[in-house]
Amino acid sequence: MTAIWAGIDAGKTHHHCVVIDDTGKRLLSRHVANDENDLLKLLGDVLDLGDEATWGIDLDQARIRRDLTPLRPGDELVSELKVLTRHRRDLSDDRTRTINRLRGHLTEIFPGLERELDLGNTGPLVLLTGYQTPAAIRRTGRRRLATWLRNRKVRSADELAAKAVQAAEGQHTTVPGEEMTAHVVHSLTREVMALNEKIAETDQLIEGRFRRHRNAEVITSMPGIGVLLGAEFLAATGGDMDAFASPDRPAAFAGVSPVPRDSGKVSGNLHRPTRYSRRLQRVFHTSALISIRCCDESRRFYDRKRAEGKRHSQAVMALARRRVNVLWALPRDGRCYDPTPPVTLAA
Repeated sequence: MTAIWAGIDAGKTHHHCVVIDDTGKRLLSRHVANDENDLLKLLGDVLDLGDEATWGIDLDQARIRRDLTPLRPGDELVSELKVLTRHRRDLSDDRTRTINRLRGHLTEIFPGLERELDLGNTGPLVLLTGYQTPAAIRRTGRRRLATWLRNRKVRSADELAAKAVQAAEGQHTTVPGEEMTAHVVHSLTREVMALNEKIAETDQLIEGRFRRHRNAEVITSMPGIGVLLGAEFLAATGGDMDAFASPDRPAAFAGVSPVPRDSGKVSGNLHRPTRYSRRLQRVFHTSALISIRCCDESRRFYDRKRAEGKRHSQAVMALARRRVNVLWALPRDGRCYDPTPPVTLAA
């Protein structure tokens, strides 16, 4: 049986493929366009060169190493979750940038109100669609402003109106460019509200597809993991834990386990990895932080690590690493999380 290795240098418009045999002899080197017909012809030509072909992005690594995890095509459900979670992250980043710009402009003309408003909530955004300047709020007054907010179904309308009027009473100076800046504040507020609606719609799509996955109930049984983090987990791992021979593999992939930096006679020198899936690390790190507040087992583990002298970040990372073991085993065994693990009887 003739074994060959095909290495791909991938690009946006063109790829470059090099094929070698077990002696290192170059059998093919081709610059190919990112086009279906050209790629299919390349696949056929490469497969004609040997009986067993190994494809890799890094040719030397694919040929030498035997511990690389093979890439597996994801199912349609996981592919959709990858698209949706990536789209949601883009929307969330856009919202953060827009809110920061909104705060900047509001600070220029009405710093007292900017300090009082939590623009992550709907009520303050509704307020800014109608009122952006101290003079406008003073003219309206607390009672009428509260009524205006209640008519738009804002929660705690009286409290929000009181804060806005108090901030307005503290500023009687009109700054240059206030009218145009108020117009920009109104426009940015509308953008934030539109992004909130898009994120909510995307969340519904994510939940609908995540709930259809066979491991959805198992994943969300872990304390600290809800639908969104569960969807991120499936998108990052492909939803198939069989691709990882042991929990050490996903732990390394997620960057929650140290890697050696040995040199010469120096051994046991560990450090945090620099190449890992930041999406998967976020799943384990964020869920670990949440589980400290909602899970007694996680809290006891965290407190024990802190008592051992670990810093907060180290204790959280240790907890995240431990959770990898659990989340690797649960889908394999087809069972939900239980703080008391099942007892295995001796034969």
